[in-house]
Amino acid sequence: MCGICGFTGDKNPVVLKKMADAIFHRGPDEDGYYSDGRVNLGMRRLSIIDVKTGQQPITNEDKSLWTVFNGEIYNFRELRKELKEKGHVFYTDHSDTEVIVHLYEEYGAGFVDRINGMFAIALWDTNKDKLFLFRDRMGVKPLFYALINGNLVFSSEIKGILANHAYSKEMNYEAVYHYFTFKNVPAPLTAFKGIYTLLPGEMLVFSKGEISKKRWWKVRFAENPDYTADHVKNRIFTLLEDATRIRMISDVPFGAYLSGGVDSSSVVALMTRFSDKPIKTFSLGYEDELKNKEADLLYARMVARQYKTEHHEYIMSYKELIGDIDKVIEAFDQPFSGTIATFFLTKLIKNHVKVAISGDGADELFGSYLSHRIARPMHHYSLLREKIRSGTLTEREKCIFARCDMKFLEELFSRSGGEEANWRYNLYLFTDEDKNTLLSEKFRSEVKGVSSFRRLEGQFDGLTARDPLNRILEMEWNTQLPDQVLAFVDFLSMAHSVEIRSPFLDYRLVEFVATVPGEMKIKEGNVKDILKMTVEPLLPEGITKRAKEGFVLPVFDWMLDKLKDYSFDMLSREKLEKHGLLDPGTVSAILKSYHDGDRTKAGKVWNLMMFQVWWEKYFA
Repeated sequence: MCGICGFTGDKNPVVLKKMADAIFHRGPDEDGYYSDGRVNLGMRRLSIIDVKTGQQPITNEDKSLWTVFNGEIYNFRELRKELKEKGHVFYTDHSDTEVIVHLYEEYGAGFVDRINGMFAIALWDTNKDKLFLFRDRMGVKPLFYALINGNLVFSSEIKGILANHAYSKEMNYEAVYHYFTFKNVPAPLTAFKGIYTLLPGEMLVFSKGEISKKRWWKVRFAENPDYTADHVKNRIFTLLEDATRIRMISDVPFGAYLSGGVDSSSVVALMTRFSDKPIKTFSLGYEDELKNKEADLLYARMVARQYKTEHHEYIMSYKELIGDIDKVIEAFDQPFSGTIATFFLTKLIKNHVKVAISGDGADELFGSYLSHRIARPMHHYSLLREKIRSGTLTEREKCIFARCDMKFLEELFSRSGGEEANWRYNLYLFTDEDKNTLLSEKFRSEVKGVSSFRRLEGQFDGLTARDPLNRILEMEWNTQLPDQVLAFVDFLSMAHSVEIRSPFLDYRLVEFVATVPGEMKIKEGNVKDILKMTVEPLLPEGITKRAKEGFVLPVFDWMLDKLKDYSFDMLSREKLEKHGLLDPGTVSAILKSYHDGDRTKAGKVWNLMMFQVWWEKYFA
C-alpha cells in the first residue's frame, strides 16, 4: 500500500519530493523516485507485502518499464508463477508490484483484466513514450490528475497536485454546486478547477501532450430469474469465503472492523477459518449513552466472544469531533458530509495493525439504504395506487409494500410522479430549486445552466439492470459507492496509515450478485435478505434481525445540544460573509428551523458546516 504521484516533463526532484511529502501519511515507511527527463514518478510506501525487497519504483528486466503502485494484488502469487513459467525474470523476493511490469510486457494494457485487487497504477513505457494510469474496478483506490502547461500531473490525493507549484489553486464552482445535493463532489469533477479523478475501472493514457481515456471494466447487471435461493446462497458463501481468505495475505499484522452488524460480523467469522491466532477486532463507541449506539458494542462483543477475538474498543466524545473536524476535511481535500466514523476508529487500529478487513460494500451490493428499500414499492405504486387506497391488495401485492411507511411513499410519489430519477432526486439534500435561495448571486453567476437533477438523470442512461431495485443499486454503485462510501473508507483510514480491505468488493462476488434478482436481495421489506440467509449460521443469534444502524457517528444527536454552539459559530453571518458564497439569511433560517424542531434539516446543517470547514481550510 502506498501513495503515488508524478508528472511528465523535465526533471524536478524538489517538486517531486514535495508532492510525495504531501501524501506522507499514505506511506510513512519509505519513499522512492524515478526521473528520466520525460517523466517523474514518486511514491510513499506503507510496506505490507515483501517488506525487505519490494521498494518502488519497480522496473522490468531491461528497465524500459517503470511503475509506482498503490494497493494490493491478491492473486500476485499465481501471476508470478505464471509469468516465471513464461520466462520472465523477477528481482524482488515476492513483491506484488513487480507482477505489473511483467504482465504489461506479456499482455499489454489489457493486463489489468488479470488482476484481482484494489489499485491505482502509474506505468511508464519508455519505448512507446506513454504514461498509463489505471484505477481498480470498484474505485477502492483513488487517483487524481491534471493537465498543466501540456504536462500530466497525478497523485493519490488532491493535496499532492496542490503541492506542485505549476498548479494554481481555484475553486470549481460546478463541483461544489453538486456537493450541496449529493454530500460529496461527483466524479470525475473535484472541488478544484482543472483537477479530475479517474473513474473506477478507467484507464488514462498520456502521450505527446494528449490524454485519452477508456473504461476497461464496468459492472453489468443481468438478472437470472431461474436462480434458486440455495444456489445463490452457496455461490455467495463460496465467493465471500475465498475473497476473505485472499485478503488476509500480509507480511504484517492485520485485524478487522467489527461494528456488530451483519457485514463486519460475517467477515470476522470467516477470517477465523484462516487464522491459527486470535483475530484482532476493533469497535467504536461513544461517551454518550445512546441506545442505538450501545447496541453496536453489545453485538460486537457477542461476536468477539463467540470467535475468541482479541477485541479492542475506542470510545470517543463530541469534543473529539470538534477537535479533529479540520483533519477529517484535510483527509478528503474536498467538502464532504457523508460518514466519517472511520477516521476515529482508525486512531485505535493504527496502534495495533497496518491492515484491517471490513464489511464495506455489502449494503450497496445487496440493498439496505432507504433508496433501496423503496425502489420496488415506488415502481409498483402507480399501478396499485387505487388498490392501496381501497385496501384490496392481494397477499402477494402486500409483500411488495411490507415494512413501508405508506404515508412517506404517498408523499414521495406525489412530489416525483414515481419516475425513478425524480423520486431518487427527492431523497438527496438540496435540490436545484433549494440552491437558488441557498447560494449567493455571486455563486449562481458561476453555475448558470448547471443542474444536479440533470446530472443524476444522466446516471440512469445506459443502465444494464431491468429490476427496479437493481437499477438503483447499479446507479449508486457507479456513483455513491466510489464517490462517497469508498472515499471515506480510503481517505479516513489512510490518514492514519492503515490499509482497509473489503471482501464484498471482490469483483467475482460483485459480478455474481449483479445477476441475482432484486426480490432476493430485499424480500418482504427485509434488507440484504439473501446475504442474511447465507451468513446466519455463522453469527450469534439476533444479529441478522437487527435494524439497520450503520457505521456512522451520532452527529445528528450531538448537533441538537452539544454541537449547537459550534454549528451556529461555523455558520455565523460573519464567517459566511468572508466568502460571500452562501446566502446568510437562508442558512440562518435552516439552522433556526432545525433547532425549532424540524429534524429533517439535520443533514443540511451538517452539509453546510462541512462546506464551511473546507472553505476555511483551503481558501481562507
